[in-house]
Amino acid sequence: MAYKFEIYKDKAGEFRFRFKAPNGENMFGSEGYKSKSSAVSAIESIQKNAAGATVDDQAK
Repeated sequence: MAYKFEIYKDKAGEFRFRFKAPNGENMFGSEGYKSKSSAVSAIESIQKNAAGATVDDQAK
């Protein structure tokens, strides 16, 4: 199994996604989106831009 995004509808009827590790563990989840296309756009943005993301450690 590979890393994957799962899109689902929450109890309020909004679209959300979660990012899952190969072992099935949820690594993070999104905010709610009114439309599925907005959730898909957020996933595409993460896939495109996250490779160069830095870590801002504010717990020093």
